[in-house]
Amino acid sequence: MCGRYSLTSPPDAMRRAFEITGALPNFARRYNIAPTQAAPVVRPTSGAPGRELALLRWGLVPSWSKGPDHRYSMINARAETVRSKPAYRAAFLHRRCLVPADGFYEWRREPDGKQPYRIALTNEEPFAFAGLWERWQGEGGDEIESFTIIVTQANDTIRPIHDRMPVILPPDRHDLWLEGGPGAADEAEALLKPFHSLSVCAYPVSTFVNNPKNDDERCIARLDEPG
Repeated sequence: MCGRYSLTSPPDAMRRAFEITGALPNFARRYNIAPTQAAPVVRPTSGAPGRELALLRWGLVPSWSKGPDHRYSMINARAETVRSKPAYRAAFLHRRCLVPADGFYEWRREPDGKQPYRIALTNEEPFAFAGLWERWQGEGGDEIESFTIIVTQANDTIRPIHDRMPVILPPDRHDLWLEGGPGAADEAEALLKPFHSLSVCAYPVSTFVNNPKNDDERCIARLDEPG
């Protein structure tokens, strides 16, 4: 699963990387994004051509649920079942999104505990997870927009750390994922595969990142490995 990630790229870099045409909301650099927190997603602009960047809650709340109950707040969706599970089925057909990031964290089990690792692209550029978003509306008129990150089997680089990884979409597949619609469901599903092993790197970081309240440069600092 993917339970933490970072997004430290400046707004101009985000606009270029994800071809955002609308205004950018105010958001700070984030080194330790955690579930239930607001984070940027990229989606087609409603009623107009182009893409917008919006801040949504991480942990998908299905439109049919009674509210943001933890039982229905899903931070990850498995690629193998995302088209068939009721919580994701409609969003997969109609509300696919990009989740910008520049790294994510996984924890490797070791004899003396769990060691966190940060995984990023070897070129250190921002990238996009495959995501789904949903809008929940309460009886009182309150509204929550939320998202989930799709995960798949780990590639060779990540497998020694964890058996799953988020789906990373190559830039030339962003259009298909975002704008293909229901008619491109098969093509979109075909994108849900492990990213190239040689294009990602992993390095150990401090257990400082374990606490979601910690959100600064120390989260992404490389930890020297013994030996």
